[in-house]
Amino acid sequence: MLTKTHTKFIKSLQLKKFRQKEGLFIVEGAKNTLELLNSSCKIKDLIVTEAFLKKFQLELNNAKVEPIIIKEKELRGLGTFQSNTDALVVAHDQMPPTYKSKGFDLVLDDIRDPGNLGTIIRLADWYGIKNIICSATTAEFYNPKVISASMGSIFRTYLYRRDLKEFLAENSSRKIYGALLEGKNVHQVNFDTNGLLIIGNESHGIDSELISFIADKITIPRIGKAESLNAAMATAIICDNVFRNQ
Repeated sequence: MLTKTHTKFIKSLQLKKFRQKEGLFIVEGAKNTLELLNSSCKIKDLIVTEAFLKKFQLELNNAKVEPIIIKEKELRGLGTFQSNTDALVVAHDQMPPTYKSKGFDLVLDDIRDPGNLGTIIRLADWYGIKNIICSATTAEFYNPKVISASMGSIFRTYLYRRDLKEFLAENSSRKIYGALLEGKNVHQVNFDTNGLLIIGNESHGIDSELISFIADKITIPRIGKAESLNAAMATAIICDNVFRNQ
């Protein structure tokens, strides 16, 4: 049973300042809850409906936390998504392991839209990219919209927040690619298997201070008349070319 105080505390985690203060975040819905249960994340509260409990009894038994059963109406009012009628989890922030360069990694410069960030995390997981290095101004990793858009992939990837100038300087021996409006046709680039791909801000592109680190400037050729592609769409197209011949 949830007390009023407990309910108020969980609702407070809808706000970034309280998530960061408490070192906690919220996961909502069946898909992301089940993905979380299969991860190494430490769970504080597991809140479910009776129907969800019956359907996923075995998975919940492995959670090592006694589930709190509430009605669907209560659950909808507890989180940020009104359509959630299954489960809500309060989990502890998880620090990624020490960064190790291995294979192809993504570098995100000022990706502020949470939906874009979540989609990029999902894309990275699809293509087997484990590491995503983010600038200080990239969206908060545990924003509910990021978690929702990632569809569970956030629990299978490592997210790092770094000063990108320092990071790129430390990794200057690797092939660094940058997605820019002017560059080599992405379809004609032979990508290195140990490379870094920088994706810039949705409106302003890659920060000018990072351009000097880029060995290969690449672009997605425009055939039609669309003004632009968002960061997640551009990432998907480039990643498909990166791994096409690998």
